Amino acid sequence: MSKQTVLLLGATGGTGSSILKGLLENREFFDTEALVQPSSADKPTVQKLAERGVKIRVADIGGPLDALVKTLTGIDVLISAIGATAQLAQIQLATAAKEAGVKRFVPCGFITVTPPGGVMALRDDKEVVYQHIWKLALPYTIIDVGYWHQISFPTVPSGRVDYASLINPNVKIHADGNIPTMLTDLRDIGRFVSLIIRDPRTLNQFVVTYSDVLSEHEIFNLMEEMSGENIGRKYVSADEVEASRARFGAIIRAEPNNAMARMQSFSADYNFSKYVRGDNTPTYAAYLGYLDARELYPDFQPRRFKEFVAELLDGKAEKLYMR
Repeated sequence: MSKQTVLLLGATGGTGSSILKGLLENREFFDTEALVQPSSADKPTVQKLAERGVKIRVADIGGPLDALVKTLTGIDVLISAIGATAQLAQIQLATAAKEAGVKRFVPCGFITVTPPGGVMALRDDKEVVYQHIWKLALPYTIIDVGYWHQISFPTVPSGRVDYASLINPNVKIHADGNIPTMLTDLRDIGRFVSLIIRDPRTLNQFVVTYSDVLSEHEIFNLMEEMSGENIGRKYVSADEVEASRARFGAIIRAEPNNAMARMQSFSADYNFSKYVRGDNTPTYAAYLGYLDARELYPDFQPRRFKEFVAELLDGKAEKLYMR
């Protein structure tokens, strides 16, 4: 199989960095390039990409279509890891990819499994992009990844894991805490992607990745067992989860540019989908038509959540969003 030229948008973000690493670890299969906006071309993070041997293509994805088509010409696989609030910018990107003859477009999925239609606003934005892709008959693969290990753990009373937690303390249990949810280590997303995009079985398909399927109670129990500490659990009822969604939704309708409220709304939607509806499971993914990456690649060994917790407790985990 000849090498594929892969162009990655969002290579310096959390998901994008994992994807980039997975591609660069498989140089025998991929020539990896990064697509950056003109405003970011001179940033140190972009310069570091070039130092790693990544060719940089600069283009305004919201600029003239002809220029974007020219930038995408010669690309086999285009992967988008664009930011959560910029999903609709991919509409023109998809149009340009079609005109440029891109052989596979991987739009920015990379979330938990959930249906479109009012469950998660972020998923509904992605659906607009997906429908545009289908209207174009652009070859695609949509990859969802469950919830990251790195944002799924509770804190413990001693504070020994606070260094890696986005929220301190983090001891909430949602609804009854017994609904299972798929988990994936952030570092494995790129490794999964490198397998998926060179697999003809995944063309024009949805694919889901995960290492574990655990409920919040199972996660808390594991943390207690491995840390030797008792975690005081704070229960948030299903009604409270729904009320939170309604509150932030109302703020966004009144203040469409309120970025903080939008991110809080995304978080509330995740809690509703995962812990109230119970969407993020292999069973529901299969119902929606996803291919299961664990079945596609039985020899691949993802990092289990227990392994991540051991690193976390040893002080070796990395705090997210520090770039």
